Amino acid sequence: MLSDRELERYDRQIKIFGIEGQEKLKNARVAIVGVGGLGSPVAYYLAAAGVNLLLIDEQKPELSNLNRQILHWEEDFGKPKPLSAKWKLEKLNPDIEIETFVGRLSEDNIEDVLGNVDVIVDCLDNFETRYLLDEYAHKKGIPLVHGAVEGLYGQVTTIIPGKTKCLREIFPKAPEKKESFPILGATAGAVGSIQAVEVIKLLTGCGEPLMNKLLIADLAHNAFEVVELE
Repeated sequence: MLSDRELERYDRQIKIFGIEGQEKLKNARVAIVGVGGLGSPVAYYLAAAGVNLLLIDEQKPELSNLNRQILHWEEDFGKPKPLSAKWKLEKLNPDIEIETFVGRLSEDNIEDVLGNVDVIVDCLDNFETRYLLDEYAHKKGIPLVHGAVEGLYGQVTTIIPGKTKCLREIFPKAPEKKESFPILGATAGAVGSIQAVEVIKLLTGCGEPLMNKLLIADLAHNAFEVVELE
């Protein structure tokens, strides 16, 4: 049941999906894998919407991250990204629960780390771990929201085990991993915001998720395309 405080806090979004939808958000637990350029806006907006979070990352913020990883500040250097993000999100919304895992997901630990989550959000920069998330999501029947960015371009799709293509079917050959790639912070902000909306649609049942659809954002030319994957 929502408190009077929560009814006031979430009033504008309750007008969209009702009290029942807000209660679904309150009872949900979402894993954000990668708390960087994409993970920052995803975490901000899900926390603001009233969703409980599990933040996963093995890295610490660096100066070159700060043009896009808006959850991290210079004072956070030396602190793992999940912990850097956690205290800010708790100040943003003290009514939600935020858990952290500092480390890299592997076949040995993924079941322990991701147990009891309702949605997984892929905010990574490598396909090795993405494929691992994809396999786990299908094994457990958990929705996976994929996002990726580079330069002024980005992509989002939502994978529902048993209903959509898996990530490896969509991207059978992993792109070559780059040590460094160009990225504008606002691009990550736009794509991460779309991922956050996808999560909220999945949890509340409001709207149409990008199932078997790949949204491609070309912010350089103000173009959005939705590619049918079936």
